[in-house]
Amino acid sequence: MSSPPTVVVYYGAVVNPESLTVYTIHLRTLIAVDTSGYISWIESDVEPEKIHEIIQQKLPDIQVSSGSKTYVTLIELGEGEFIIPGFVDTHTHAPQVPNMGSGQQYELLDWLENVTFPMESRFKDVEFAKKVYPETVQRFIDSGTTTCCYYGSLHLESTKVLADSVLQKGQRAFVGKCNMNRNCPDYYCEDSTESSVEATKHLISYIRSLKSDLVHPILTPRFAISCTGDLLNALGDIAKADNKLAIQTHISENKSEIAFTKDLFPECSSYAGVYEKHGLLSERTILAHGVHLEDDEMALVKEKGAGISHCPTSNFNLRSGMAKVGEMLDRGIKVGLGTDVSGGFSPSILTVIQLASICSKMVAVQSSASPAPPFDAQSQFANKQLPLATLLYLSTMGGASLCCMADKIGSFAPGKSFDALIISTRPETRNPAVWSLSDDVFETKNTTKVFDDEKARNKIDRLLERFLFGGDDRNIMKVFVQGNCIGGSALHSLAKEFSMLNS
Repeated sequence: MSSPPTVVVYYGAVVNPESLTVYTIHLRTLIAVDTSGYISWIESDVEPEKIHEIIQQKLPDIQVSSGSKTYVTLIELGEGEFIIPGFVDTHTHAPQVPNMGSGQQYELLDWLENVTFPMESRFKDVEFAKKVYPETVQRFIDSGTTTCCYYGSLHLESTKVLADSVLQKGQRAFVGKCNMNRNCPDYYCEDSTESSVEATKHLISYIRSLKSDLVHPILTPRFAISCTGDLLNALGDIAKADNKLAIQTHISENKSEIAFTKDLFPECSSYAGVYEKHGLLSERTILAHGVHLEDDEMALVKEKGAGISHCPTSNFNLRSGMAKVGEMLDRGIKVGLGTDVSGGFSPSILTVIQLASICSKMVAVQSSASPAPPFDAQSQFANKQLPLATLLYLSTMGGASLCCMADKIGSFAPGKSFDALIISTRPETRNPAVWSLSDDVFETKNTTKVFDDEKARNKIDRLLERFLFGGDDRNIMKVFVQGNCIGGSALHSLAKEFSMLNS
């Protein structure tokens, strides 16, 4: 007999991004997740003694199989714990994960030649992919990434393994096989336009045959330099014929890359114009970097509804420059965050958040020192430090919007998927970068036992900032995708304890 359906209700503090400038903190909140992993209802400001009464009242609103008894599991968060939406990583390279921390001495094009292409070429061996990819995906999950945009290598069979690994681990993801038929080493280059397109179509069909709502195919021309015009045209035709197919590529990351691109496509007025000409610039396009976008390119990206994956870890590491994210936001361009491993040396969006903040501060410093007038002196974001609310939004709802999934993920609301992180700043996480002793150490002891709403809200506000700027995987206790716990430090601690008991 199958077990009766179980509804899970979480009780505690919830942080929810609302816009680029606002996030809300809901205290003593109940979030009910149905048996399919969707949020049924949210009820805030519930006193502890009212929990069971509210659940009983709301139980009929939860969708379960007709005639089934329903079991409810209540999970209460402790002091110093809160729930946030899962992170969305809009740009990373799965076959580069073994290279993290390597090649710091290079800029982009030399880094590709000396570090990246040799590693990616090893994925010709499918057995190598089977060893690397499951561990790769789990690392991103445990870093809090619930949705990830993965570049594979140019190899069809190994990229199938990547898609299988994502599905097995339970992550939400876009998976693409790189298209690259020129300006690559002989040992790592596709034979022809025809073979590249055929393999791409095969991968799209394979991923869709998995019949999963979690894993999606994505067209992945590596960048304009690595693709002939006829290959870009063929990929544009695929995109035009399939209005559900996403597209990911690179743009304006490095000045040498931009110059080379303009030499290869003299008929196009700009780098962004190359993608527009070949039918690859649309509302489904995720453009990584955009460090050196020109004014007309920003206008074109906005007009086409495309967006930018901001990857400051990589941009600093490879000395590419600092993207003007504030200006992009003022122009209404969609922006998300990307780890860009292994140009980026960490699989964690937390690292990206921290460096995105520093990047915005340095852009502001340069702007104030420049004799040239800023983009707009009355702007909300351009040439200014990005606020905490903006950083949280970019890492969640910004990424969801960039992936055209804002109606499904990125924040908490009834009907959305429960893609979430349970965060702990408690001392037992043993993260020395997050102050975990009670703030009462610095305050006059409150002898009353009356719940202080404002004080509790301010405390979660402080803990959120400490987590975003000092946190790591030790503070991410549980990672949920579609209601299922698929990672986090608490899950692995339980698995280790169980293993020890068995042995």
